[in-house]
Amino acid sequence: MIRLLVLLAALAPAAFAPATVAQTVERVEPAFWWAGMHHPELQVVLYGDDIGRTRVALPEADGVTLDRVTAVDSPNYLFLDLTVAEAAPPQTLTFRLGDGATLDYELRARTRAPGSYARGFSSEDVIYLMMPDRFANGDPSNDTLPGYLEGADRSNPNARHGGDFAGVMERLDYLDDLGMTAIWFTPIFENNMTPEYGAYHGYAATDMYATDPRFGTTDEFIGLVDAVHGRGLKVIMDMIHNHVGDRHWWMADPPTPDWVHSWERYGQTNYSSDTAADPYASDADRDRLLNGWFVREMPDLDQDNPLLVQYLLQNTVWWIEHTGIDGIRMDTYLYPDKDYMARWARYVLDAYPTFNIVGESWVYHVGHEAYWQRGFPSGDGYESHLPSVTDFPLAFAARDAFALGRGGPRRVYELLAQDHLYPEPNLLVTFLDNHDLERVFTAVDEDPAALALAYTFLMTTRGIPQVYYGTEVAMPNGPSTRSDGRKRMDMPGGWPGDARSVFEASGRTEVEQATFEHVRTLTRWRQTASVVHHGRLTHFIPQDDVYVYFRWDDDDTVMVVLNGASEDRTLDLGRFAERIGDHTSGRDVVTEVVVGLGETLEVPARTGYVLELAP
Repeated sequence: MIRLLVLLAALAPAAFAPATVAQTVERVEPAFWWAGMHHPELQVVLYGDDIGRTRVALPEADGVTLDRVTAVDSPNYLFLDLTVAEAAPPQTLTFRLGDGATLDYELRARTRAPGSYARGFSSEDVIYLMMPDRFANGDPSNDTLPGYLEGADRSNPNARHGGDFAGVMERLDYLDDLGMTAIWFTPIFENNMTPEYGAYHGYAATDMYATDPRFGTTDEFIGLVDAVHGRGLKVIMDMIHNHVGDRHWWMADPPTPDWVHSWERYGQTNYSSDTAADPYASDADRDRLLNGWFVREMPDLDQDNPLLVQYLLQNTVWWIEHTGIDGIRMDTYLYPDKDYMARWARYVLDAYPTFNIVGESWVYHVGHEAYWQRGFPSGDGYESHLPSVTDFPLAFAARDAFALGRGGPRRVYELLAQDHLYPEPNLLVTFLDNHDLERVFTAVDEDPAALALAYTFLMTTRGIPQVYYGTEVAMPNGPSTRSDGRKRMDMPGGWPGDARSVFEASGRTEVEQATFEHVRTLTRWRQTASVVHHGRLTHFIPQDDVYVYFRWDDDDTVMVVLNGASEDRTLDLGRFAERIGDHTSGRDVVTEVVVGLGETLEVPARTGYVLELAP
C-alpha cells in the first residue's frame, strides 16, 4: 500500500465550517503526482482564503482512501492523509469540499524509462558548474517581466544580467566539445526578490515548485534536460533546504509559527560549520549555527516541523521525477538539522538508487569533511547517508600548491595523505573554484602556468572534478567590489552585441586560447581514461617543488609529473621504479610527445606531464 499525504493548509479540528461556506483554492503544491511511486508519503499543499474551514471527502477512488484531515494554525491551509494502494492506477482524484465544490487532483503515469534519468554522477564525470544568469542570454524577451521585482542590468555586477535556459541550449555544442559530461546549474527556482537584494544567484527561493521565468518555464527546463541527455551528458540540480527568500509566498502567511526559526531569538548564523560535528560544541554555538538565518533576507527553515519536513522531501522527489535530473548538489548542507539531512539523503536514494547527491560542506579540515560522508565511523553514531561531499580542504590546498611562493605541491600531498579518513575518497567532488570562491585564475595571481598545473592536477587526482564556468578561458575576477558579483562575471559572447566571444577561438586572447586548449585536451582525454576514473593512486613526497604520482590498475599506468618550481628539474627515475616498472617511455597526453624513461627525466620549469606509460 502507498500512503498519500495531501497538505492543504491549516485547520483547527473544531473549525470545520458548514457545507454552505464557499472556498477558493488559490494554490496546489505539487500540482500533480504519480502512481506507483516508491515512497508512501506525499504532501500536497492547497492554499486559499479560509480553506481550512471546510470539510474534505474522497468518496470514490480506485485503490485510494482518505484517512485523516489535519490542521495547522493558519486558516488558509489544510492537510490530508491518503493511502494509495501499490497497484492503484493513474487517475484523477476528485475531492469534495464542504460547500459542495470539487477539486480534481491528478495521479499521473510514470513515463520516464528506467535508466534514462536519475543516473547519478561519478569519478567518470567532469562537472561544469554554471550560473544560468551569467552564462548566456538566448531570449532577451524574458529579461524583465511584469510582476517580477528585478529586471536585467548588466552594468551592475550584483544584479540580474539576463542569462537563461535558451542561452544554455545554444551553447551545448561548446560544452560537449569541451569534454564536459555533466552540468551543475546553480538554483533555477523562482527568486522574486527585490533589486536591493539581488537574487540572480537563485539561492533565495520564493517558490520551490517553479522555475524563475526570467530563466524560462519549467517545460523549457525539461526540454533543456532532455537535450543535455540527448548528448549523453547529465544534469545536476542545486537545491537549498536550509532557507528560502524572505519574499517566499509562505512568509506573508506561514502555516505554523515554527515554519521558520525566529530571527528575534537566533539572529544571523555564526557560519561556524565545524560546530555541527564538534563533539565539544556548546548548545548555544550549535543552535546559532543551525537555527540562525544565513542572511537577513533568508529565513531559516525549521526541520523540526514534520509538515515542513514532508514538504521538502517530496519537493525533491517531484523535481527528480518531473524533470529527469541525474543528481543534486545540496547547498549549505551543514546548516540544517543534521538528522533531517540524513533522513532526506536516505529518502531520495531509496527512491532512486542510481542517483547521486553531493552536499556543500564548507570546512577546512579533512576530519570535519569526512564526518559527513556516508560510512564514516563517527564517535556519536551519526550516519549521514550522503554519498559525496565538496572537497574544500583540497581546493584550498590546490590553489596554493601551484602558485609561486605559496608552499608548493606538498600542500596537496599532505591533504591526500589523509584520505584514509574518508569512507569513499573517490566520490568526493574536487574543484579549484566555484561561485563562492575567488576565481582560481585570480587566486594564482593570473599566472597561466599555475592554472595549467592546477587543472592538470584536478583532472588526474582522485575524485569527481568540477570546473567553474570561465575557468577554461582563464577568467579572472571582475572589477574590485566587496560583493560576490566580481566572482560571477558574464561569459563574453553570451549576450547579443558583446564585443567578442570566448565561445569562439577568434574571440579569445592568446592566454585564453592556450588555457582553453589545455583544458579541452585534458578533459576530453579524461572521458575515456578509466585508469583515472577508478585506478589506484600512488604518490611520492614532493621534492624541490616537483610532485610525482601515478594512477594505475592491472592494465594501464599514468605517470603525472608537476613541476611547480621556477627552474627546470632533473628527476632521478630510480626513485619511482616501483611504479614505472618495465615501462620504457610515456606519451604526454597534452603535447603527444613521447618521453623516454631512462635514468633521469628533464622537466621544464612550471610544466606538467601526464604520461601514458608504454613498454
